[in-house]
Amino acid sequence: MVTTKLKKISFNAKPFLKKLFIVFLDLASVTLAWFGAYWLRFSFDIPIWFFEQALDLAPLVLGIQAIVLLVFRLDRLIPRFTSLPDLTRILGFSLAGVGLSTLAIFLKLSGFQGFPRSIPALDLMLIVLLVSGWRILPRLIRENRGLRNHGKKTIIIGAGQAGEMLARDMIRHVNSKYRPLAFLDDDPNKKGRLLHGLPVAGTIKDLPELAKRFGVDLVVIAIPSANKKTIGEIVEICDDAGVEYRILPSAADIISGRVTVSDIRRVTIEDLLGRKTVPPRRDLLERCIKNKVVMITGAGGSIGSELCRQVSSLNPKRVILFEHSEYALYKIDSELKQELQNRVEVIPILGSVNNFKRVKTVLSVFNVGTVYHAAAYKHVPLVEYNPIEGIRNNLFGTLNTALAALECGVETFLLISTDKAVRPTNIMGASKRLSEMVLQALSQHQIERNLHPTVFTMVRFGNVLGSSGSVVPLFRKQIEQGGPVTVTHPEITRYFMTIPEAVQLVIQAGSMAKGGEVFVLDMGEPVKIMDLAQKMIKLSGFTIKDANNPTGDIEIVFTGLRSGEKLYEELLISENVSPTKHPMILMAKEIYIEWDKLQRLLKQLDMACNAFDLNAVRKILARTIKGYVPQCGVVDPVWLAKKAEADRPKKENDNKVYRIF
Repeated sequence: MVTTKLKKISFNAKPFLKKLFIVFLDLASVTLAWFGAYWLRFSFDIPIWFFEQALDLAPLVLGIQAIVLLVFRLDRLIPRFTSLPDLTRILGFSLAGVGLSTLAIFLKLSGFQGFPRSIPALDLMLIVLLVSGWRILPRLIRENRGLRNHGKKTIIIGAGQAGEMLARDMIRHVNSKYRPLAFLDDDPNKKGRLLHGLPVAGTIKDLPELAKRFGVDLVVIAIPSANKKTIGEIVEICDDAGVEYRILPSAADIISGRVTVSDIRRVTIEDLLGRKTVPPRRDLLERCIKNKVVMITGAGGSIGSELCRQVSSLNPKRVILFEHSEYALYKIDSELKQELQNRVEVIPILGSVNNFKRVKTVLSVFNVGTVYHAAAYKHVPLVEYNPIEGIRNNLFGTLNTALAALECGVETFLLISTDKAVRPTNIMGASKRLSEMVLQALSQHQIERNLHPTVFTMVRFGNVLGSSGSVVPLFRKQIEQGGPVTVTHPEITRYFMTIPEAVQLVIQAGSMAKGGEVFVLDMGEPVKIMDLAQKMIKLSGFTIKDANNPTGDIEIVFTGLRSGEKLYEELLISENVSPTKHPMILMAKEIYIEWDKLQRLLKQLDMACNAFDLNAVRKILARTIKGYVPQCGVVDPVWLAKKAEADRPKKENDNKVYRIF
């Protein structure tokens, strides 16, 4: 028992002694300032009468300032982290202490008769200098040592707030891996100025010369607001100068906190493909979600899971996760419940969009108001190899979900579509275009009969970075394995957008829907996949192995276009497109087939799928979808096996049925 108490005393003694030492230094500073004021006032030669006056008034003055010192609690300030707010606190203490002590002197002497009136001003100045000085001096010494460390010679691009905080953090740490040399900034007004003792040496274009002159090891891009074009230009300059480069997170990542050395990371392909986004409109984000029951089909997929995250943050009444993959559903359900901490009710539902009764039951029981239909097979070669299942899931799954929504009175139904639906050359694109046509026809069918229970709409966009079907994670994996990086064709191009931005725009587009619209997201400029592969190799710190550089690290190999793959993707079938309330969202007027006629075509397609008649499937798609020109013959292993079985001569026991009891 006694030992435990002694341990506690021993444990608490160190911080107590530290605070006591800080109080002692502050009192010593105040005392020195009081006598120093007289010393300065009389030019370093204090007359005996005034020295006696200083001694006589000292107990009163120092007593008052000691009390003020305790009120302001300067002992709680950590000297080695002294900052501007700390200096403001010290100034407040100094003003209060000198002001009250001066008032006390006035009352004691019945005025300032025989008291030098400059003493309070000099006392105030010396208190501020001494109380703050002994705190700042160790930091200056430490940071000066930090400037002389032996870390990587570093140039910081961007002399703004992020660059300033980064430089401060580098300087503060004596054992930092980085040795900041200078800033570069395109603002001409900053050139020649000093920031934490470091010069703003010029603009980004001056980097090659500085790198050569000072042997720069590293460049850190500290411009959180920079767009992809600016970052790309800086990366090219660094590559030409042969200097390693890193980047700080985006503005959204650091807006609420400090920037530290630990935030520095490699430049990724997302930094170069990302683009300047338009701030979302809160009213459009919330219109179809706030206080509503929202269901996301395909909730475990790349787009579906991000929809779940963003929908859950917009104050829905309840979120229904509808997914046929148990693992994918478990993953997103666990993530949301951990993140939301029961703030929003999340209900995971296992089910297939091909099961009409299952979908209808869920919509009805939970009284769903908004459906985001993201469930789809999207890998072009796989769907091309399994066309019947692709059509079943993508087309008839959409049909089932839309009809169930119609019967249950769902307010808004939004289909996640794709640029591959435009003049499709593959089954995946054709199935998505037919899905669009189903919603267009259903919407028009309601309008003609003056029925408006459900608003059907769709949003069409291109590739998203980091999705399971994106080329980016494939290239990343190939680079990690040492190559080669496989590109299907040297001229192939694709549109790219980040998943969060795409989903944000999808939600806003759905809020603008009246019924039957095909919304198209502004995807920016198309990206050449060959250029993408080259950039990713360089960003990973490797060189490209080719005819010009046979000793390079990673080779790029062309494998040829895959089944149903197009060289160029499009977002519009016709030129009939108009702007919307959002600058990044367009609205296209696309042709459609009347519901009665489309029903007959869908019935024929259903029969052809049931019979595995792939020739009939292709003919129906060709006469239904404008611009559908398949680039390869449809192959389905089941169809091929059935055809081979039909052509094989039958044996005697082929028709026997075997049962195991």
